[in-house]
Amino acid sequence: MRIPVIFEEKKKANKPVLSFEIFPPKKDAALQNIDETLALMCDLKPDFISVTFGAGGSTVDNKTVEIAKKIKKEYNIEPLVHLTCLHYGKKELEEILKQLEDAGIENVLALRGDINPDIPMKHDFKYANELVSYVKSRGNFSVSGACYPETHLEAPDAITDIRNLKRKVDDGAEHLVSQLFFDNDVFYRFYEKTRIAGINVPVDAGVMPVTNRAQIERMVNMCGASLPVKFQKVLQKYENNKEALLDAGIAYTINQIVDLIANEVDGVHIYTMNNPAVAKRICDGIRNLV
Repeated sequence: MRIPVIFEEKKKANKPVLSFEIFPPKKDAALQNIDETLALMCDLKPDFISVTFGAGGSTVDNKTVEIAKKIKKEYNIEPLVHLTCLHYGKKELEEILKQLEDAGIENVLALRGDINPDIPMKHDFKYANELVSYVKSRGNFSVSGACYPETHLEAPDAITDIRNLKRKVDDGAEHLVSQLFFDNDVFYRFYEKTRIAGINVPVDAGVMPVTNRAQIERMVNMCGASLPVKFQKVLQKYENNKEALLDAGIAYTINQIVDLIANEVDGVHIYTMNNPAVAKRICDGIRNLV
C-alpha cells in the first residue's frame, strides 16, 4: 500500500499514522539478530516502517532492501525504503529500484544523504528534489521526502529552506518526514509555514526517545535540533543515572506524542534506534490514541 493511501485511511478513522524508523546494523553480529528486532517491532503494529540506507553500500545483497523485503513479506507491514543519491549514480540507483520493484515494494524516501569524506561523490544528482523527480519518472513508486522543522543546516535561511521543500513536493514528493525535534511548538510553526507555502502533503512529526546523553548530543550536532529548557533540566538531573534517564526520556517522548496527537498532526514517526523495548514502552503509553 502506498504511504499517501495509509494517511487517507487513518484520516477517515480520525487517527494519526504511527510509524517507526530502523537501520541495518553495521556489524555482522548485530545483523544476525535483526530478525528478532524486526519481530518485536512489527508486533507493535506500526502503519509503516522506514529503513535507512548507508552511503556507499553495495547494490548487490543490499541490507536495506533485504530488511524491507522481510518487513513486507513476513510481517505484512509496509516498508518505506530510504534512498540516497550523493554517493550513487543513476545506474546504481536503477539497480536498487529494480530490486524494490521485483519485491513489490512501492514506497521510497528520496534523500540527498550526508557527505562522507571517505566515499567518492557521484554527480548525477546534487539535491534530493532531483532524486524525487528521477524516481517518480519511473512511474511505479510513491516518493516521500525529508523536512527540517528547524531549517536544514546547509540552508542559508528558513525561507529558502521552505522554498526548496516546495520544489521537492512540486517534483513529486507525496509525503514528508520531519527531522527530530524536542519542542512541539517548533513543529507547529513549521507545519503552518508549509501550508502557507502551498505544501499540502501529509507531514510526519519525527520524534526520538532519548536514552543517554551522548546519544542526544550526537544527534543535536548532526541535525541542529534545539533543546527546550524543560528538556535540558531532564538531562541535567538524570545524566549520571542511566536507568532514571531512560525512564525520563521515554516519559518526555510520550508527552510529546500525546500533545502532537491532541493537536491533530498527520502522523508521528518514531526514530527507534533499533530498540524494540523502548518502542514498546512508548506504544504502551499511547495505545488508545492511535
